[in-house]
Amino acid sequence: MNMALAGMIAGMALGFAGYFGGFGAFVLVAALGAIGFVVGRFLQGDLELGDFFRTRDDRRR
Repeated sequence: MNMALAGMIAGMALGFAGYFGGFGAFVLVAALGAIGFVVGRFLQGDLELGDFFRTRDDRRR
């Protein structure tokens, strides 16, 4: 699936959630989508758990 199609599906899901469920549902769907994106990238191997817990000094190197 290319990124344009994935973006369209995500936008449609957010639109439906906002229309039928209101702002609270929109925020919930957006947050769960972001969590799912991060988990997917982690399982795919693009992210490591240490990327979220590094200190500022480690990022400068």
